[in-house]
Amino acid sequence: MTVVELFKNQPDSTPKPAPRARHRLRIVVTHDRTRAAGRAAVRHTLYLAGGTRIVAKRAWDGRTAARYERMMRAAEAAGNIDLAADWEARGAAFRAARHTRRMDLLTAPQRAAKAAGVGVLAGEAGLLVLGGVMAYSTGDVADVLAPTLFVMDVLHWAVVIASVVWGPLVTVGPWLALAGLWAVGRRQHTAPQWALPARERTGEGEPVTPSIVVKALRDLGVSALTKAIKEMGDAGASMLGPITLAGCGVEVDVTLPIGSSTEEVMNRRRKLAENLNRHEHEVYVSVAPAARTVRLWIADSGALDEPIGPSPLVLDETLTGDYKNGRAPWGVDLRGDAVLVSLYQKHLLITGLSNQGKTASLRALALWLALDPTVEFRIGDLKGVGDWDMFDGVAAVLVQGPTDEHVVAVTEMVESVFQEMQRRLLAPKGTVFPPLVVIVDEAQVAYGSGAMGLDKRPYGGSKATSRYFQAVKGIHDQGRAVNVTIWEGTQDPTNENLPKRSREGNHIRAALVLGTEAQAKMALGESPVEAGAAPHKLRQGVDKGQLVLAGEGVKLAPGQVSVNVRTHYVDDAQAEAIADRAKALRSGVATVARLAVVEEKDALSDIASVLGNVTRMRTQEVLQRLAERNPGEYREWTPGDLGEVLEAAGAPAYKSNGVMVVSRERVETAIEMRVPAGEESALG
Repeated sequence: MTVVELFKNQPDSTPKPAPRARHRLRIVVTHDRTRAAGRAAVRHTLYLAGGTRIVAKRAWDGRTAARYERMMRAAEAAGNIDLAADWEARGAAFRAARHTRRMDLLTAPQRAAKAAGVGVLAGEAGLLVLGGVMAYSTGDVADVLAPTLFVMDVLHWAVVIASVVWGPLVTVGPWLALAGLWAVGRRQHTAPQWALPARERTGEGEPVTPSIVVKALRDLGVSALTKAIKEMGDAGASMLGPITLAGCGVEVDVTLPIGSSTEEVMNRRRKLAENLNRHEHEVYVSVAPAARTVRLWIADSGALDEPIGPSPLVLDETLTGDYKNGRAPWGVDLRGDAVLVSLYQKHLLITGLSNQGKTASLRALALWLALDPTVEFRIGDLKGVGDWDMFDGVAAVLVQGPTDEHVVAVTEMVESVFQEMQRRLLAPKGTVFPPLVVIVDEAQVAYGSGAMGLDKRPYGGSKATSRYFQAVKGIHDQGRAVNVTIWEGTQDPTNENLPKRSREGNHIRAALVLGTEAQAKMALGESPVEAGAAPHKLRQGVDKGQLVLAGEGVKLAPGQVSVNVRTHYVDDAQAEAIADRAKALRSGVATVARLAVVEEKDALSDIASVLGNVTRMRTQEVLQRLAERNPGEYREWTPGDLGEVLEAAGAPAYKSNGVMVVSRERVETAIEMRVPAGEESALG
């Protein structure tokens, strides 16, 4: 065996760290107690350092004009020139007074020595006079010096006591000073969040103070705002109005510095909420009436997860409705104030995602209004699961079901209301009509239906030829003038299941939880959403029954365009009881499931009739003759409506000599071709 092999076979004698020791060291370093001790050391050190900094800054501010300079910069950053000039004048007055004090210090030693000499002589003279009085009283001349000797003894004992106390005081004094600095730092929260104890680390539930709001805005990530607040220093709170209690939270107006926009702050709502130690749904940002000002409403932590009280309709069995002068108790706003809605001559739209409380919210308003016996209801529920059963005996018409047949029945019901509206419009001036309210729940079913009539005109759909859409649009246009209004409830709005012309015809627009900002703008309109309305920020499944309300009917503060409403929930049993009270106020309403079907108009045959013996006729003239023949059916028709009917029948209009015309031959051929298909269903 070679020497090399011999050494190779020898055991390695190099010392290696024991794995068990490393493991124990890692356990000690990462142990919760070690971490807690480290956090405590950092926390108390930073309390002391922060307290020293704060006390030093206060002393500096008290001795210099730094405070005035800081306030002046803050006013300039906020664009308040008058306030900046005021602080400049205060700073000048402070400097002048400080100069006077410093000049007085030059002669202070002379004045102090003179005052001390005069004081000693006057005091000794007083003591001698007192001694003379005592000597005269006792007859002992030595008593003249007794008061002076007494004072000397007092001074002697004061020196003795001071010499005894001085040593411990010198020893303890610095520690007392350090304890005071530590206490200042602790009160001002100079330690970072991670160094705080676990029970204090989250900050949830912490009272909202000006410094907390200013820090939250500073760290929002808006560069112009951050820079301006840093320049303001401790004067950042000058941006804030008074922090006032507002229901289960507080409210404060923030005047933004020049260069910052309200839109930038509103677009960072989630980060602002996190900076305030709140969840996103607990902070609402809106545009205040004043220029360049946002209004913050900050909820107490967890307050919005608490249920609200029952509806006044349930609590007060004597409560009645009043269509013209009353206001329906719909719920409470975020401040806890009651939200009362006027329904007088108001078209209404409620939308939201499925199963978020749309039907319950809509039904709560209808139940209050049902307690006014002068109001007639016609209701179509295109879900058909019995949510509106209690209105049997209250509503004149109650259609319930999701099929095309039910869409046809609801369309005919809305058309009958439209015809009633036209009858009222033609009545003599001054005629007073009772309120007529038509309610269509799950209206998206009607807008999405493909049910067709014999004339190939669709009952449902969102196009201009839709009979349902045309009737709704007509009621929106003129119904309120004769006390005819329509309420629609629809879910998950799109341009297809909620046409623009239909949604914009409503006076009151409300939205529960929605998926996107685009849907929020469809539901409420662009202006309310741009001003802070955010139904798409509500929590699906958690904020059930909470909606954002915009439009007329609710009293809003100046500059406010929307309000968040936590609606009262009225369950089925309670709704039945309220409906029974409504029935007792009425004289036996016989509810029908469908109005008697009026003979359906055949548009193609009507077109052939107005053409007469003319070979072809201009489309505008055809429209005019159709309107004269049947105003209720054709007065609202446009060239597009006529074109769609002709296209569907296979007899499209065409150009002749530069104008659109309708051919009699094509129309007659289309009618002849339709005859063999006479058995096809009215539902297409």
